[in-house]
Amino acid sequence: MDLSEVIATRRSIRKFRAEDVADEDVKEILNAARLAPSANNLQPWKFIVVRNEKKRRLIAQACFGQEFIGEAPVVIVACATGRGGCIGGYMESWPVDVAIAMTHLVLAAWAKGLGTCWIGAFDEDRIKEICQIPPEVRVVAVTPLGYPVKIPQATTRRPLEKIYCEDIFVE
Repeated sequence: MDLSEVIATRRSIRKFRAEDVADEDVKEILNAARLAPSANNLQPWKFIVVRNEKKRRLIAQACFGQEFIGEAPVVIVACATGRGGCIGGYMESWPVDVAIAMTHLVLAAWAKGLGTCWIGAFDEDRIKEICQIPPEVRVVAVTPLGYPVKIPQATTRRPLEKIYCEDIFVE
């Protein structure tokens, strides 16, 4: 699959086969995240790969009861380990930096036939407790990782003409 096809066909997966994900596949996916750009190349991220079933189910509960997360053979917790650089003179870059790395991870997983679902609804303190994450580290996202049972239909996207303008901002 070329990159355009990966981007066009990627779906959020919420039902996974019981089949395990090989360590080499997980590492290849994590390497894609490692190669992501970040402000000042600070790479302020760490990814926790959770295979332990009890911990996966606890993480699902910490994601406000989204049980499908714990049913995947792997859960990945994306963390920001530093403040990162500065964006626009007003914003720390770590949320954007980790999001870019997470996007690389999600797309690399799909290219290997593995499904993910970007989870932003979670109790950060509970995730930190489950994964023994230090207080200064921030949890940015969670994703289950595994082989999809089925691939959902594409969701509607706004037309290209509605998401950009030229030279100046136009409503």
